[in-house]
Amino acid sequence: MTHIVMGLLLIVLAYLIRYRKWSWLIVGYNTSSKEEKKKYNKEALCNGVGNLLFILSGIAFVAALGEFWRVGWIVSFSWVLFSIVILVVIIYMNTGNRFKN
Repeated sequence: MTHIVMGLLLIVLAYLIRYRKWSWLIVGYNTSSKEEKKKYNKEALCNGVGNLLFILSGIAFVAALGEFWRVGWIVSFSWVLFSIVILVVIIYMNTGNRFKN
């Protein structure tokens, strides 16, 4: 049940950030100065973070299926994959000035 709630919460946040452009939900960007925010492409940043959250919600639903079927390795694998995806995307987003104007 926890994985389903987490997946639904991630979908809602992904929708709000990606399609509604609620950039104030992005940690770090929301506390930046106006001068610092001008350096970033807000639309590309919102799309990138929104896509990440959609992927993470899918992984959470896979964990929910593993929990439902009582297959522990699926839940464990999902959490490992969840962590790896976050790590890889953080490295990807912070290299190459991908979201800067």
